[in-house]
Amino acid sequence: MAKIAFIFPGQGSQEVGMGSDLFKSDSRFRELVEAAGEFVKEDLEKLCLKGPDTKLIRSRFLQPLLCSVSLGYLRHIRESGVSADVVLGHSLGEISALAAAGVLDDRQTVIVSAKRGMLMDEAAEKCDGTMMAVLFVPLAKVEQVLEQMNEPHNISLANDNAPNQIVLSGSQDALHRFSERLKAEGVGKCMKITVSGPWHSHFIQSAKEQFEQWADPIHFDRPHTDLVLNATAKTEAHPSTIKHLVTWQLTSPVYWRECMNTIRDMGVDTILEIGPGRVLAGLARINGFSKTTAVYTVNNLRGVENAVNHILKPQQVH
Repeated sequence: MAKIAFIFPGQGSQEVGMGSDLFKSDSRFRELVEAAGEFVKEDLEKLCLKGPDTKLIRSRFLQPLLCSVSLGYLRHIRESGVSADVVLGHSLGEISALAAAGVLDDRQTVIVSAKRGMLMDEAAEKCDGTMMAVLFVPLAKVEQVLEQMNEPHNISLANDNAPNQIVLSGSQDALHRFSERLKAEGVGKCMKITVSGPWHSHFIQSAKEQFEQWADPIHFDRPHTDLVLNATAKTEAHPSTIKHLVTWQLTSPVYWRECMNTIRDMGVDTILEIGPGRVLAGLARINGFSKTTAVYTVNNLRGVENAVNHILKPQQVH
């Protein structure tokens, strides 16, 4: 019997036109998008289907759209008879995972993601920060260079995604100087990431504090499915702990590599990435899930059908 993980992508997995098949055929999905659009005062369907990219990337619009698309495909997966043993999401994807685990309902989830995105945008507008991927460099080396720079208020670890795949948040200048240090040593490769702010860092402390205050009266239920959180890479079940860690995550690193180790230790042998793109499927392979682990990308309704057929009717699939 397969042990299944549902994993949900975050910012960076989007594309103009995502969820187009859901817009055409799924009235409940459209209701989610409309609710989010009313909250952020924007025609999110038009933005999602037609762009432009420069506007779609804004967190206040992108985050509820990503959650809505993920939850739309999730519902089709569940209605087809496939359920998860454990759920988790990368950064924003953690909000989608709250719905998958029954901590919040779908409408609450898209509103929470919209508010989260609004606050992140507001904080980012007040600073000169961004993010940079550091490739082919072990975490220990990255931490060594950060320690040598000794500028914790200018640059810090944002994501530990996989062996040799780290993301930093910081000021433009500090990130450039970090890149130049690696270049001088002839190691690794640094790439700026197209994001609208320096996420998972103290630069957006104001967003974290406001989000925590705003979320305080929202009721979180106990998860009905194991839920692994980014900040600890452990399963968490107490509602108040979950709420604290979900809000804390805005300024805390995403320990995705450790999250992958956690679900491997749980015996997961089937992974469904539910939502736009296929970033997390790639990271699963990089994090050591070999071909003995089935990894499916569910970013359209054909992906739903493919995953369901392989999981529920393996004897009919060749």
